Amino acid sequence: MKILYHHRTASRDGQAVHIEEMINGLRSLGHEVHVVAPAVSRQGVMGAKVGWVHRLKGSFPPPLYEVMELAYSVVEYRRLARAVREFQPQVIYERYNLFLMAGLMAKRRFRLPLLLEVNSPLAHERDRFGGLSMKRLARWAEGAVWRGADQVLPVTRVLAGYVTAYGVPKDRVTVVSNGVNEAHFIGAASVQAAKAALQLSDKLVLGFTGFLRDWHGVDQVIQWMAQPSVPAAVHLLIVGDGPARPRLERLAAEHGLGDRVTFTGVVSREQIPDHVAAFDVALQPAVVPYASPLKLFEYLALGKAIVAPRQANLEEVLTDGRNALFFDPADPNGFSNALTRIVADRRLRDALAAGAAASIHEQRLTWLDQAKRVSALCARFTRGHGAGRDEETAGEAVARGGCVMQAAKRDVPRTKDIPSERVR
Repeated sequence: MKILYHHRTASRDGQAVHIEEMINGLRSLGHEVHVVAPAVSRQGVMGAKVGWVHRLKGSFPPPLYEVMELAYSVVEYRRLARAVREFQPQVIYERYNLFLMAGLMAKRRFRLPLLLEVNSPLAHERDRFGGLSMKRLARWAEGAVWRGADQVLPVTRVLAGYVTAYGVPKDRVTVVSNGVNEAHFIGAASVQAAKAALQLSDKLVLGFTGFLRDWHGVDQVIQWMAQPSVPAAVHLLIVGDGPARPRLERLAAEHGLGDRVTFTGVVSREQIPDHVAAFDVALQPAVVPYASPLKLFEYLALGKAIVAPRQANLEEVLTDGRNALFFDPADPNGFSNALTRIVADRRLRDALAAGAAASIHEQRLTWLDQAKRVSALCARFTRGHGAGRDEETAGEAVARGGCVMQAAKRDVPRTKDIPSERVR
C-alpha cells in the first residue's frame, strides 16, 4: 500500500520518536511510505530544541503567529498536492497539529481517505499551558479536522473522549497507543553495569526521563529524599533537561542533596537505554490526564518497577500491584508514601519489575503492533478510494470550507462536553 505520511513537527523529542517508529513500522510491513514534513525534523540531537521555531514564535504577537500557523496550511497543502500527483498514494496519514488543515484540504480535493493521529487536545493544552489567543478559531480548526478525518487515532481512551466531544462518531475513533521498539532496548546494559558506568554502583536509583517541567512533580522526590528517614543510599537520576532544571538543582543544593541527585542533561536516543537500565525504580510523578507517555513504555520494556499516579489514561496500560505501584494524586502525601514503600520493599520492586517486563508482549505494545493496527485501518479505508482529480488552487481548497473566521463562530464543543481533568 502507498501511504502519504504528513506532519508539521519540527522537533527531536518524543514526537520525533513516535513519527520515526510508526514510519519504520509501516515500512517493515511492506508499505511504501512517502513523508511530507519539515526538513529540520530529520536533523539535530534527540531532545534538543529547534531554535528557529522558538525564535519565530517569540518574534510575533500571539494572535498574528496563530494566523500564520493557519495560513501555513496553504503552503503545506501545495506540498501535499504535489506529493499526491507524484506519489499517487492510497491513503493520507497525518499527525495532528493545531491550525494544520492541509491534510483535510488534500483529502477533500483528491478524495483520499485521511487517518488522523491525535496525541493531545492541542487547543485545550495550549490554552492551559502555552498560551492561546484565538481560542475560538483554534477550537474550530481542531474540530473541523477531527470531524473531517475518515478515522481519528487518539493515543488513549481518555483522549478519545475529547475527540467525541467535538461530534466525531465513536465508530470513527480507534485508539492506537504509543509503543516501544524492543530492538532498541535489547542491548541495554545490565543494572549493575549501567550503575557502574554512572558511578552509582552502591546506590538505590530512582530515575526519571524526559523534558523537565515544573508540574512534573520531580521536586517532590527531592523533598522526600531530604527526610532523615530516607536511606542515604537513595539516589535520584534525572535523564533529560528542561525549564524546571535550575529550580530542581537549587532545591537539591538547599537540602544538601547535591551529591545525591544527578542531572544528565540531554542525551542521545541511543544512550537512553543504558541510562534507564540503571534505575531500580522508574518515576512518573505526574502526567496530563489524556497522554500516553513514551517513557512508560520504555520503563516497561526494560522491566522497571514503576511508581505512577492512579489515572484513567495510565490504567489503560498499568495495573496497580502488577506492573506499577499507584498512588492517589489527590493525596498530598500519596507520592511520598509510595516512594517510602517501594524503597523499603525489595520483593515488591522485583515483582513489579517482572510484571513490567511481561507487559509489552501481553498487551502488544511494540511499535510494530501499533503499525499493524494502523495498517489494518488503512486497508479498510482504501477500498474504493483513489486520487483521481486534478489539483485545485490552495485558495479554492480553503474556500471549500467556507470563511474561516465566520466558521470559527460555530461548531465548537461546549465546555461541559469536554472531559474534566486534574493535573498535579
